[in-house]
Amino acid sequence: MAIDTRGETADKPRPSGEKKRTSPALFYRQIVAELRKVIWPTRKDLINYTIIVMVFVLIMVGIVSALDFLLTEGVLAIFGGS
Repeated sequence: MAIDTRGETADKPRPSGEKKRTSPALFYRQIVAELRKVIWPTRKDLINYTIIVMVFVLIMVGIVSALDFLLTEGVLAIFGGS
């Protein structure tokens, strides 16, 4: 998508309502303030979530492996592999 500048220069002064960039120190303080608002999971929740993710990943690995094996056998049967 093209932007039509209509002859305006890129270095024109900013309108007074535009925000300026923040300093790295202010940015860091804002990050720390936001992280303090986060409700972190308990150890029990974290272990539970980890087990759920691992079981899901193992199931997906099994499905993909089975499909890979079946498709490989099918291709070899059709095209006569050794």
